[in-house]
Amino acid sequence: MEEEMAVASDYIAVKAEEDGVCIIGLTRGRDTKFHHTEKLDKGEVYIAQFTEMTSAIKIHGRAKVYCKHGIIDAE
Repeated sequence: MEEEMAVASDYIAVKAEEDGVCIIGLTRGRDTKFHHTEKLDKGEVYIAQFTEMTSAIKIHGRAKVYCKHGIIDAE
């Protein structure tokens, strides 16, 4: 249960550096599938949480990703 809570407590914030940044949530489990997409315009911020359903998040476009590991530039 503690491991599940640790996974579900990880958040990221994504700040778009250009119009049309795409954020895609990927499922957890035997087969990884897309389950959610968002499009951001320059300056918009999206906050996402890893959950029992979401195991990965793909970001397409120029953006800054803020997480517990620091700030990552997606180009």
